[in-house]
Amino acid sequence: MSENPATRAAPTGGADRLDRLDRPTIVLGLVIVSGTVMAILDTTIVNVALETLGRDFHTGLSTIQWVITGYMLAMGTVIPLTGWAVDRFGGRRVWMTSIVLFVLGSVLSGAAWNIGSLIVFRVVQGLGGGMLMPTGMAILTMAAGPRRMGRMMSIVGVPMLLGPVLGPVLGGWLVQDVDWRWIFFVNLPVGALAFALAWWKVPHDHGEHAAPGVDLRGLLLLPPGFVLLIYGLSTASSGGGFGRPSTIAWLAGGAVLVALFALHSLRRRERALIDVRLFADRTFATAAVAVFFVGIALMGSMLLIPLYFQIARGEGAFAAGLLLAPQGLGAATAMPLAGVVTDKLGAGRIVPVGIVVLVLGTVPFATVGADTPYWLLGGALYVRGLGLGCTMMPTMSAALTTLSRAVVPRASSTLNIIIQLGGSVGTALLAVVLSRQISDRVPRPGGGGGAAGGPGQIPERIREQVAPQLADAFAHTFRVALILTAVLIVPALLLPRRGARDHGTAPDAPPPV
Repeated sequence: MSENPATRAAPTGGADRLDRLDRPTIVLGLVIVSGTVMAILDTTIVNVALETLGRDFHTGLSTIQWVITGYMLAMGTVIPLTGWAVDRFGGRRVWMTSIVLFVLGSVLSGAAWNIGSLIVFRVVQGLGGGMLMPTGMAILTMAAGPRRMGRMMSIVGVPMLLGPVLGPVLGGWLVQDVDWRWIFFVNLPVGALAFALAWWKVPHDHGEHAAPGVDLRGLLLLPPGFVLLIYGLSTASSGGGFGRPSTIAWLAGGAVLVALFALHSLRRRERALIDVRLFADRTFATAAVAVFFVGIALMGSMLLIPLYFQIARGEGAFAAGLLLAPQGLGAATAMPLAGVVTDKLGAGRIVPVGIVVLVLGTVPFATVGADTPYWLLGGALYVRGLGLGCTMMPTMSAALTTLSRAVVPRASSTLNIIIQLGGSVGTALLAVVLSRQISDRVPRPGGGGGAAGGPGQIPERIREQVAPQLADAFAHTFRVALILTAVLIVPALLLPRRGARDHGTAPDAPPPV
């Protein structure tokens, strides 16, 4: 057998060249970013609009949070189908279909006439967004290979985590100076550009016509199980909390469906919606747990922080977006370095440091008051961003380094399901905690026991009077978020402490086009 010329290179120089990202791979990464950035921008844009939406639709936090939670649940529902769809139809077709569905949901959301229609159209939007993320991830991981995943994640991750910089600022400006409907209509030109770039640059792949059929039984068990769990969690904001019989019933029903799916997946000979056997790989299982809590830390904070600036401090949507920007800047600062360190030394050496930094950046919010200096909160947000940049993408790339190339698309889909589930849990849980804390501290105008009508409906004159109580409610909720973030240290310490090249992974050939 003749030797491949690529294998005759000097050990060090050859490995460096193989680990380097070539120009076509970088271009493909930027094309994929042009699509995924829509979904990320949309989440962060909507966060700064929650207070306005609650006021315009005359609804409270426990209901308005479904604008975010419903979107993320839809993403989690459709993500398990993405692996099968990519296998069956090819990544290019699924990617472009996802863009069309997302833009359609965006236009419908912008035309919503009440809170119910907005939530339904956000679900449609989430179905497209849910396919965008894992399909793009699968296309990129197949192009880069496990040895270069850290570097590829750095390219993809910087624009993704810049979403929290651009999204709140753009969303705040649109909500305050234009109209909240344009936070959705803005996706139309972005989606058109992403579709054109995909038509031009995403490689043709026709999928496997003999791919196994869709796992219908899994589809009837897993997504409804997720929905019941999150819905049960959100109902705890009503009287009785988590001890309320209906809340317990919803949570128990969701847990039973998820458990039944796990049994079904183990028994199914062909590939299930999610292959739970992936969790037999210790690195993947550990990273999956960490990714779940990263989702809670990231999305939970993206709910709370803009609301604190708008409700407790009386800032407008645009000012709240600007005040949130340092977190995205911190993430963008840390991401490139974190990718290189992950490839060379392993995620186990960078992620624990990131978690410590993330916790330190959250501490000032756990003690926040009605007059905490903005310079302190801005610095804390920058530190939080540094922690997120050293945590999110290194953890996801670590989960894929020990898996065979054949299962990477399914594993990528599973990780995206988990991070969306974590984000849904974080959003619903912290919305419940915040709603109850405000209700306990701030009586409704006219009496009646609490701010169940929603913080967006507290008149400005009353808000100024109860600002210390509102700030205290946020501080308590941030303390819950701090605990959930600190839990991340346990799985992080179990992540691999070797780089991708030390795992003995063979260099990957470029994917067929």
